[in-house]
Amino acid sequence: MTTPILELDNVHTYYGHIHALKGVSLYVNEGEIVTLIGSNGAGKSTTLKTISGLLTPREGAVRYQGNVISGRKAHEVAELGIAQSPEGRRIFPRMSVLENLKMGAFVHRTVRDEDLTRVFDLFPRLKERITQKAGTLSGGEQQMLAIGRALMAHPKVLLLDEPSMGLAPILVEQIFRVVQDINAQGTTVLLVEQNALMALAVAHRGYVLQTGEIVLTDDAHTLMRHEGVRKAYLGEE
Repeated sequence: MTTPILELDNVHTYYGHIHALKGVSLYVNEGEIVTLIGSNGAGKSTTLKTISGLLTPREGAVRYQGNVISGRKAHEVAELGIAQSPEGRRIFPRMSVLENLKMGAFVHRTVRDEDLTRVFDLFPRLKERITQKAGTLSGGEQQMLAIGRALMAHPKVLLLDEPSMGLAPILVEQIFRVVQDINAQGTTVLLVEQNALMALAVAHRGYVLQTGEIVLTDDAHTLMRHEGVRKAYLGEE
């Protein structure tokens, strides 16, 4: 059996005394898009922060390419090949588009032309606004910039945290098409989303997270047809 590129094994993560992740186990194979869906407060963002080194699990292990990485610092995880586009975008508003993108390349200590070209091919609008202050971009453009900045690290695994949040439907569709393009170019994606319909439409597999626990997992099409998922996350009675 092929070793997953990314794996969480019985992970327990806390915020102080709050038990946020309660024995989460999941895996992502190389080349997949895997989505993690759930309501607000379910632990989706906590899962990504635990993977990326922003949080350290109290129990269990995070493995990347078969090696335990839990406990490593965030910059070390990024250097290994895992990049995150955070919830809320977290762009640098007073810096230009180009300066923001260069920040994403810090793990290489140099900006590679091929990475910039890739970002501008995926997001032509960013190239048009290359000298513009990031804080003056629209919400959709800022989301493009956040994803583009993460891609500048040339990651093997891309963690996307709520990329559709606050965007108009037409922009949501555009962002998810780009997620598929990124995956088709060889980047493995772990996608956290409240828009379960769109997430399951582009993913290969999915996990449902409730109050810090995985309660359901299956291939994306099966989850989309699951009665409980349809009622809870797809707005159907």
